Amino acid sequence: MDAEEIKRRYKAGERYFPATNLIRAKLIAAYLPGINLWGADLTGANLAKAKMWGADLSRANLANANLTRANLCGVKLNEANLRGAKLNFTKLYGADLTGAYYDETTRFSQGFDPISRNMQKF
Repeated sequence: MDAEEIKRRYKAGERYFPATNLIRAKLIAAYLPGINLWGADLTGANLAKAKMWGADLSRANLANANLTRANLCGVKLNEANLRGAKLNFTKLYGADLTGAYYDETTRFSQGFDPISRNMQKF
């Protein structure tokens, strides 16, 4: 499944896309609030400026993904792989990051504290 198909099916009312392969998908400024991408592979995906509040990205692989300026308020990111991800200016209010993985290459907004959000460094 590619980015265009996800957007088309989402627009048609579908919200459930668990374990979908979206490696290097271009979802720039995509409007996908409440989408379920549990366990999806979004390695290297570009989600800059995406609007995904209330989504489920638990256990998703977001390694090296670009989430710059994305709206991820209230998103479930439990045990998600955020190693190497760009989270600059990303809105994470109310997001659950418990057990999400990050490393020294993960980029957060200034003042963001991953330890206080129960994230794990690997």
